[in-house]
Amino acid sequence: MMESGVPICNTCGEQVGLNSNGVVFVGCQECNFPICKSCVDYNIKEGRSACLRCGAPYDEKSTSTDVQAEEFANYSTMADRFKIKQEDGLHARNISSVSTIDSELNDEFGNPIWKNRVESWKDKKDKKKKAASKVVKEASIPPAQQMEDNQQSGDDANVLSRVVPIPKSQLSPYRSVIILRLIILGLFFHYRVTNPVDSAFGLWLTSVICEIWFAVSWVFDQFPKWSPINRETYIDRLSARFERDGAPSQLAAVDFFVSTVDPLKEPPLITANTVLSILAVDYPVDKVSCYVSDDGAAMLTFETLVETSEFARKWVPFCKNFSIEPRAPEFYFSQKIDYLRDKVQPSFVKERRAMKRDYEEYKVRINALVAKAQKTPEEGWTMQDGTPWPGNNTRDHPGMIQ
Repeated sequence: MMESGVPICNTCGEQVGLNSNGVVFVGCQECNFPICKSCVDYNIKEGRSACLRCGAPYDEKSTSTDVQAEEFANYSTMADRFKIKQEDGLHARNISSVSTIDSELNDEFGNPIWKNRVESWKDKKDKKKKAASKVVKEASIPPAQQMEDNQQSGDDANVLSRVVPIPKSQLSPYRSVIILRLIILGLFFHYRVTNPVDSAFGLWLTSVICEIWFAVSWVFDQFPKWSPINRETYIDRLSARFERDGAPSQLAAVDFFVSTVDPLKEPPLITANTVLSILAVDYPVDKVSCYVSDDGAAMLTFETLVETSEFARKWVPFCKNFSIEPRAPEFYFSQKIDYLRDKVQPSFVKERRAMKRDYEEYKVRINALVAKAQKTPEEGWTMQDGTPWPGNNTRDHPGMIQ
């Protein structure tokens, strides 16, 4: 237990060690229990400020090397200190017996206490290393990716959709029909292959190949129908996730394309209502773009869109302020419902009447443009600056972007 007068720590198994003055360290001033300064500091840090042997509290001065030097300068070895204490009769305990000390320092399972404490100390040290490596790893990850990961971890409790299970009572009949059709299809091909038409073999082979092609296409079409998936979406959670106070909107930009050819066959008012409903969609205004493609390059379509853009400055705020549904003005004002239901704003009635009056005036202007377009000038349409309209020749005209 002694090596050159320096005892072994009964907690970690290492030498107790000396202080800066060359005096052996003593943790407990009552029983002189052999324990090193590192173990004493660890016990105090963990809240165990009493001696493991006698239960006496550690003296804070005992951990100071200066005080130890003053108190134990007259003792050359730890054995002398033990002899004096034994003669005084304070604690008549034989510390030279390793078996006695070991028996006192065993837990209820027979394992040495100091080994358990060393293992716990190593575990805490490993955890600190892992935490430090995690911090370094997070520092190496770009902030945008960290934000996305944190967002995904927090979004589990606020999902945008969930899968709605379909009862088997609805799936079983349809699956039975699919199996029955497969059996009939197999019998049909068995008949077709075993009964060739020798007089028109080429036509027979072509028809069989086409039938097989359509049959394979039908089989592939049955896979999603065999196990369909229905989802219930929560649109109201979009704003909670991607639109936060004090931060720019993280919603993706959306582009809408509306195509038309001939405004005389496709009423311009219907096209205008389509554009108005798109512009009034419940989405950030700066994230929505609407493009109208007119293959006929008609001047009537262009003038209609100019009027529509002017009316949209009134219609879009009206829809967003009062949550108007449907957002196409033609269909909204033609509804025969109680529009005062669920509308608690006192200004709604006044705003609705003014908006309906503006829409009726807008329709008059659009119908006037349609009547004007019925009479095409012989030299073609001209713009306000006097230049001819590039789309006078509907079959061959340059591309125009406005």
